[in-house]
Amino acid sequence: MILNNLKMAITGAPVNIRVAGGCIANVWASPPDHVPGEFNLEFKNAIVFPGLINSHDHLDFNLFPALGDRTYKNYTEWGRYIHKNYPDKIGRIMRVPTVLREQWGVYKNLLNGITTVVNHGKKVKKNEGPITVFENCQCIHSVRFEKKWWLQLNNPLKKNVPVAIHTGEGIDEASAREIDKLISRNMLKRDIIGIHGVAMNEDQAQWLKALVWCPESNYFLLGKTAPVGRLKENVPIVFGTDSTLTGDWNLWEHIRRARATKQLTDIELFETLTINPANTWKLKTGEIAEGKDADIVVAKEKKSAPASDAFFGLNPEDILMVVHKGHIVLFDEDIYPQLKSIDLDNYGRVYIKAACKYVSGNLPQLMHRISEFYRGVNFPVI
Repeated sequence: MILNNLKMAITGAPVNIRVAGGCIANVWASPPDHVPGEFNLEFKNAIVFPGLINSHDHLDFNLFPALGDRTYKNYTEWGRYIHKNYPDKIGRIMRVPTVLREQWGVYKNLLNGITTVVNHGKKVKKNEGPITVFENCQCIHSVRFEKKWWLQLNNPLKKNVPVAIHTGEGIDEASAREIDKLISRNMLKRDIIGIHGVAMNEDQAQWLKALVWCPESNYFLLGKTAPVGRLKENVPIVFGTDSTLTGDWNLWEHIRRARATKQLTDIELFETLTINPANTWKLKTGEIAEGKDADIVVAKEKKSAPASDAFFGLNPEDILMVVHKGHIVLFDEDIYPQLKSIDLDNYGRVYIKAACKYVSGNLPQLMHRISEFYRGVNFPVI
């Protein structure tokens, strides 16, 4: 399969991509000569970028609306508050079987152009689907919510496995001390991927393998986000959405919120979703480059200057195609005429606003099954 007449996101450079065997086989600046036997897709006014990497989500919590009506000092205060004030709403959603909630969380990510999501929590019950659910790490919730967290952290059988843990998710002194406690208890010197780090300083950051920045979630809970503009000199920054409990389902709103802080350059912000997490999680993706996994997203080009605005102005309805390991897992009806040989029985049709998308699997059936358990669910697609 050859994807022709595209522009690289951020730079606007022309590019044509050949996919073979699940990998990016060739990348050309100029359209290639005819390759016998190859299936060609022709695009017009479209940009391309690597499948995005979401380094923090709770897949089973994406049926929730955002819960909370003020800002809080830290995550423990927020947790107590929502369980006290929204017990009925929480109970109704939790009646939906976990496997169905997890599957919806996967689709939420796919619809946003994410091809790899790091799930924080228990192993998903059905880890198969249209994108990669990355679970090759040890998940510890946090110092204050996880019993005997230090024993899990210092388990010698997991010494070589990275640890993902919420830390410094607050604006008070207790949140800052929590980070010190985590660092001091890491007796095996394990690779720690800290999540949130709102209370983190530069000295603390240097002890981490990476920091997951979740600005939308941070502002919703705390009215403040991590000082990544300072921390980036001491630790790699990767991007996370968290779940819809604390943020919009639309990843692109999160990205624009991050951009508005002006803590990172456009290229640095782009890299928090691509090459940085690919390096952190040791993935063979994150770049449009020969030999990398064919995780590719094509989207409508919105005419703008500079070229980077075309990327940061996207929304889910603008995505034309998502390729995961060489397989088309989402495509817009606008390119269906070029895909006549594709078997639509393997795809479900949904609408994001007025845009019709064909998505691998049976998303409409999944939404119907979820609605049988919770009729009040409000899906962002129909």
